[in-house]
Amino acid sequence: MFFVDTIEVPGLGNRSYLAGGERTAVAVDPPRDVDRVIAAAARRGVRISHVVETHVHNDYVTGGLELARLTGAAYLVPAAARVSFERTPVGDGDVTALDAGLTLRALSTPGHTPHHTSYVLEEDRTAVAVFTGGSLLIGTVGRPDLVEPRLTRHLARAQHASAHRLATELPDETAVLPTHGFGSFCSSAQAEGGDTTIGKEKASNEALTRDVDAFVADLLAGLDDIPAYYTHMGSANAAGPAPVDLTPPAGADAEEIAARLAAGEWVVDLRNRIAFAAGHVSGSFNFEAEGQLATYLAWLIPWGKPVTLLAESPGQLAAAQRELVRVGIDRPAAAATGTPVDWVREGETPVSFRRATFAELAGRGREGVVVLDVRRGSERAAGFVESSVHIPIHTLHRRLDDIPDGEVWVHCAGGMRAGVAASLLDAAGRTVVAVDDSFDAAEKAGLAVRAA
Repeated sequence: MFFVDTIEVPGLGNRSYLAGGERTAVAVDPPRDVDRVIAAAARRGVRISHVVETHVHNDYVTGGLELARLTGAAYLVPAAARVSFERTPVGDGDVTALDAGLTLRALSTPGHTPHHTSYVLEEDRTAVAVFTGGSLLIGTVGRPDLVEPRLTRHLARAQHASAHRLATELPDETAVLPTHGFGSFCSSAQAEGGDTTIGKEKASNEALTRDVDAFVADLLAGLDDIPAYYTHMGSANAAGPAPVDLTPPAGADAEEIAARLAAGEWVVDLRNRIAFAAGHVSGSFNFEAEGQLATYLAWLIPWGKPVTLLAESPGQLAAAQRELVRVGIDRPAAAATGTPVDWVREGETPVSFRRATFAELAGRGREGVVVLDVRRGSERAAGFVESSVHIPIHTLHRRLDDIPDGEVWVHCAGGMRAGVAASLLDAAGRTVVAVDDSFDAAEKAGLAVRAA
């Protein structure tokens, strides 16, 4: 009998897998914090004999090299991937024995990257699952535009061909186990549901139901913004990531926090947006630990800038560190736990800003008010508040001077990004109100909403 355990990485919208039999197992596309994978193997009572990568990842720092080093496992990487470390190169059709009756067969599935490889898990020569990485996802495929702009159209066509290869060569009942598609910006769209099979994808995935020209045209037209930090992920993975250090960072008192702010460093408050709006250190930014912390902090922060973390508990701090190492923010410059009164110098008090709903915005009137929409362009195209200013959240820190004078009411789709934006505006000295509400409520509140 075989098993497949899913290791969720929800902050990045990804999944990793541990699969094997009674004695040994393979780890597929492991996250940077490999202790989770090692713990999963310990619970199963198996040895990790192999670690495999479907591709050189563009959206997170892999734990594959470190996991292979710690466990003594063979490290399988597509042969065409250009990397700077020792590994076992894998080519199309290569078969690797895992456990009694269990093998892993490599299938070349270019598209997400030129070297992308899927792995078919076979039990007694029968396909039972396929690890599709960033190739065939649930209802969609991985993005083809993350490698090189000149390759995008070619890779989009390759995605179509690779999806058809998987659908043709594998039985309908084969479980499809992708790495991306659960909130990851590596996916060309987001997954509906948590599991699928080759048969289900043949009936619903546009890569398998549409001709190549129509599929490619729609795929390229629907591509969204690329997180800025992706620029650094591929090179880090190709070079071979360093081991993770999750020990607590140096502590910072109120004087040091003030000094770091004065030096232009980023001080990031990890508490929820409600608590932050009610009171925070002037000049600090709010990225909720429970939200997409790694994605949005890594997207916005100037790469390499020192960051100090403020958390309400050691547990919240540790969880944030774990999230951030996955995207290459390895060591916070400093950290503090407690509440805002612990983080401000003697004689100073925390600052605050208002939160509101769309109904309150509708009742406020527009005189002296700037409505700022920080959603992505694809979201705004479906509907926006008339006369609102549009600056996507990931560009806001560079475009603060583009916001007209007035009291800024900032909104997104649900409140989290509006909280981040409000903290940036507040730190810049603007009078801001965070609209902590679902955008669906805007038109119901009486605001004029129209589509682009």
